[in-house]
Amino acid sequence: MARRSGSADLPLHSGRVPAWLAQRMATLGAVIAQTIVHHYGRDEFLRRLSHPFWFQSFGAVMGMDWHSSGITTSVIGAMKRGLAPLGNELGIHVCGGRGKHSRKTPEELSALGDRIGVDAAALTRASRLVAKVDSAAIQDGFDLYLHGFFVTDDGKWTVVQQGMNGEARQARRYHWHSGDILDFVEEPHSAIDGEPQGSIVNLTDKRAATSRTAQLDLLGDLGPDRIANEYAAVIEPSSTSAQPMLPHLVMPAHHDVRSSDVFVRRLHGTLAAAAERGPTDFPELLLTPGVGARTVRSLAMVAEVIHGTPYRFDDPARFSLAHGGKDRHPYPVPIKVYDETIRVLKSAVANARLGRDETLETLKQLDAQARTLERTASGPSFEAFVAGERAAAPDLEARSVFGWESDVGAQKKPRRA
Repeated sequence: MARRSGSADLPLHSGRVPAWLAQRMATLGAVIAQTIVHHYGRDEFLRRLSHPFWFQSFGAVMGMDWHSSGITTSVIGAMKRGLAPLGNELGIHVCGGRGKHSRKTPEELSALGDRIGVDAAALTRASRLVAKVDSAAIQDGFDLYLHGFFVTDDGKWTVVQQGMNGEARQARRYHWHSGDILDFVEEPHSAIDGEPQGSIVNLTDKRAATSRTAQLDLLGDLGPDRIANEYAAVIEPSSTSAQPMLPHLVMPAHHDVRSSDVFVRRLHGTLAAAAERGPTDFPELLLTPGVGARTVRSLAMVAEVIHGTPYRFDDPARFSLAHGGKDRHPYPVPIKVYDETIRVLKSAVANARLGRDETLETLKQLDAQARTLERTASGPSFEAFVAGERAAAPDLEARSVFGWESDVGAQKKPRRA
């Protein structure tokens, strides 16, 4: 029977993704997807999307706020835009989205069925059941407002959808994966992300089978008026069927990235691997003066998102150190580095299509060496590392929602008399 793979607490943030970042997120997200499919296949990419820890790290490495609910909306939007031109090549398609876009999922699936021959009726039924379970069978105080449906040419799918609790200023993300589902109404999720809110109504729990059956009986024999009165008598949970412990990711309310949010030992491994392998493995690719060594550090973190195993993603904040964040946390987005990362990856994928896998294999080796070196590597403190990135930001054409960093820095300097 399918079961949840974990949960996470996500602060609810307002705001928008600026166009300059949204375009880059779509490009980087798509090329990461291409690389994962090249190495591991498209089914593995669906599995990654259904893992809440990986999903959060994926958004963070693309420069989105590392801990907020906005990662869900921005990642789904970026992947829908980025994968659209690659649908025929990868066989992965994205439907739905936020608000009115979520309600267009059935017609988008129908159009997809006409185009590639998948069973649109079955997929639409799955989409509706997923939404109904998370809005009706589970009543946890979070109202759904986002529904992203990722589907492959052979009809396999992952759903990532999110609910909002405005009063608590929290969001809860729900992950589904078709490969894990044996029953839509009994423990179907691959994961649910959100802050624990005490006792809830969860009719998907296997301990609620008696309740589901009783409600059907009540509806058939007694009508809906009696259900509320009878419900309390049948929801008492069994004490003999405890659920297994699941990983639980807690995203803190503070917006800034702190040392306590990052496994610094892993950061030191990444820095050491980039310093040792970069000059020998990337001489013909890193051509932009003054950016090459810094780009290799970002590539090492991107490589971990591509190749890392689940336990590597329990500190999503670390992946924000690749390309910063749009709100200047941990530092503004270094555009030169971001664009160079995209260029290297796109070149590597293009060469791989021609049978030349050397660069993609080098990135895989870079990730492997980072994991090896983290056992012994030393390096700067987290605070010193972030300070160095902030100091270098103007030279790297860093940018945030507040503007270009060179302009932001000039505004902070005191005027001379």
